[in-house]
Amino acid sequence: MTLAAGHFIADTAAQRGGIFFRFLFLICFLFFLAVLYFARHPLLRLAGGFWVAGESPQASDAIVILSDDDFSADRASRAAQLFKEGFAPRIVASGRYLRPYASIADLMHHDLTDRGIPDSAIVLFPLHADDTLEEATALSQFLSSRGWKRVLVVTSNYHTRRARYIYERVLPPGFELRVISAPDSEYDPDNWWRTREGEKIFLHELIGYPVAIWELRNRPVHVR
Repeated sequence: MTLAAGHFIADTAAQRGGIFFRFLFLICFLFFLAVLYFARHPLLRLAGGFWVAGESPQASDAIVILSDDDFSADRASRAAQLFKEGFAPRIVASGRYLRPYASIADLMHHDLTDRGIPDSAIVLFPLHADDTLEEATALSQFLSSRGWKRVLVVTSNYHTRRARYIYERVLPPGFELRVISAPDSEYDPDNWWRTREGEKIFLHELIGYPVAIWELRNRPVHVR
């Protein structure tokens, strides 16, 4: 056999081997796509449920409702339920200003009284805040000034993980915190991808949570 013939045979074998491995890779890749397709719903449910990190309530000094409740006032409803069950003697309605003379806190006041909460138990806290971190900073100062150390923070189910991460680092040492999940009419963790609002909320948390981690990267956990 000549040297040229030997090189030709070797090149042919190498090409066949390369084709075989490319074909094998293609088969594995298609199999992976098939697994993803058939498992897509459990994976999407797992992803949707990741944001829900609510905790069980405990006896506290105050129930705090975070701003921007949904159309059905689900956060206010959950807070009213906790109040009626005796977990705290007061509810703080935190809400950003919509106008110089009106805030979301005012709307929450209406929602709470509609649900049977007396005026004497509602503490309005209107504020200027563009995001959860700014609201947490303002609430931290407000709660400290009142001497309330044990708080239940009520927010929408999808917002609980990010809210807990932020409040654990913003509240000063000595606080006891529980973040309580309220069901949200626009976000179902098991079917979030089926509605446009659900997709928007999921993507908002997908961006907001890493941003919170970055913004608070140098702050340790302060509360229990």
